[in-house]
Amino acid sequence: MRPLAALRTTALAAVVPLAAVTGCASTDPGGTVAPASETPAAAGPTEVGAGKPRLAVTYDGGLLVVDATTLEVLADEPLDGFNRLNPAGDGRHFLVTTQGGFRLLDGGAWAEPHGDHSHYYTADPGLTDVLFEAEKPGHVVAHAGRTVLFDDGTGQVTAFDSAHIADDDVEVRRFSTPEAHHGVAVELEDGTMLVSEGTEEARSGVRILDADGEEIAARDDCPAVHGETVAADEAIVIGCQDGAVLYTGGELTKIQSPDAYGRIGNQLGTEDSPIVLGDYERSAEDRSSTVALIDTTTAELRLVDLPAPYWYRSFGRGTNGEALVLTYDGALQIVDPVSGAITRSIPVTGAWEESEDWQDPHPQVVVVDGMVYVTEPATQQIHAVDIEGGEVWKSADLGVTPNELGGVSGDVEEHAVHAHDGGEHDEGGR
Repeated sequence: MRPLAALRTTALAAVVPLAAVTGCASTDPGGTVAPASETPAAAGPTEVGAGKPRLAVTYDGGLLVVDATTLEVLADEPLDGFNRLNPAGDGRHFLVTTQGGFRLLDGGAWAEPHGDHSHYYTADPGLTDVLFEAEKPGHVVAHAGRTVLFDDGTGQVTAFDSAHIADDDVEVRRFSTPEAHHGVAVELEDGTMLVSEGTEEARSGVRILDADGEEIAARDDCPAVHGETVAADEAIVIGCQDGAVLYTGGELTKIQSPDAYGRIGNQLGTEDSPIVLGDYERSAEDRSSTVALIDTTTAELRLVDLPAPYWYRSFGRGTNGEALVLTYDGALQIVDPVSGAITRSIPVTGAWEESEDWQDPHPQVVVVDGMVYVTEPATQQIHAVDIEGGEVWKSADLGVTPNELGGVSGDVEEHAVHAHDGGEHDEGGR
C-alpha cells in the first residue's frame, strides 16, 4: 500500500466521566508515519475469484505473512523486539503491538462489496508505515466495525472505524482513564463503551459509558480485571480473579467462581454463540486442565476438566461454536459448549509444556474461515486442522521458530470471533 505522509485524525468524544478522568479533547494525530523506505513500489492489486485468508506469524527478529490455504510464506518482514498480533477488524490488516505503538501490517488480501456480492483482491503483503503511537501498547479489540486500542502506559483509549484504519484521514474517538493500568475497552454498535478502571498496582473496576461518555453502569468487585470477549447479542464477559463480570441488557452482573481463587483471565467468544470459553486457575501457580464455559443468557458458569493442561493461547472456536483447546499432550480437544462434553480429540503436535517465561514460543491456535491453525515451535511448523474431518489437513515448515499467531479472513467482516489473550505476566502473559 502507498506510504502516507501523515495520519490525520479528528478527536470525537474525548472527555469521559470515569470518576476523575484525565485528559481532554485533542486533535493530536492518532497515528504517525515513519519515513517511506526507498524500495521499489509494490505491484498493484490483482482481482481473484474468492477470498484469500491470511495468517501472520512472529518470530525472534521479524514476522511472516502466510497464505492460509497453501501455507506458503508470502512475506518475511524484519521487526525487532517482542511483537504481538491482533486482527485490525477489516478482514485485511493486522495491528502489530510493537515498540512505540500499534503498527499496521497489510495481509495483502481483501474484499470490496458490490451489490449482492463482493470482488476479491490480492496485493503484496507487508508492514506499512502507519503507526498508532502508544507508550505501552496493550489490548486491541475489534467489534461491530469499530477498533479500540488501549495504551497501558497512559490509560488512553483510541477508537475508530475498522474499515478506515489505513486511511490518511481517519476520525478518532479518544479519551483517558483516571489512571494508567493494564486495561481494556470495547465499543458496541450503539456507541456504548465498556472500559476497565484501575491503577498500576490493582484493577477491579468496570465502567459502562453511553455514546456521550456518561457513565450508565459500574462495578468495583472484579479483582485483577483481565481479558474481554463479545458473545451473541453483544454480551461482554470480563475476567476476574474470582469469576467474571457479564454486561448484557444494559446491566453488569458478577458471576462468582466456585473456588475462592478461581481466576478467569482469558476468554474467547463468538458472536454466533451465547457461551464463552474461558481459562480457569485455582491458584497463581496453577497449570490448569480445567476450562470455564459461561452462558451469557443465564449468567451460569460450568467447569470442564480436560485430559491434560493447556495454556492461555490454546483456545479457538469452531464454526458451530465448538470450544477448542490444545492441551499439553498435543491434542486438540473439541468441547460441546452446551453439554461440556469432549466430543473429539485430534492429535496435532508433539507433547509440550508451558515454560516459566510466557514470552517464549509456545503452540498457538487461531481459527480462520472454519479452519484451525496450530503452530509447533519445536518443529518450526504450522498445521491446518480440519475439525469436521478430525485430522491435520496440511502442515508446512516455516523456517523460523513461530511465536505469535494471528489470522484475517481476506473478506468483508460481518461477524467476528474475538478474545483478549494477552495474559498476565508483566502485563502481557498468562
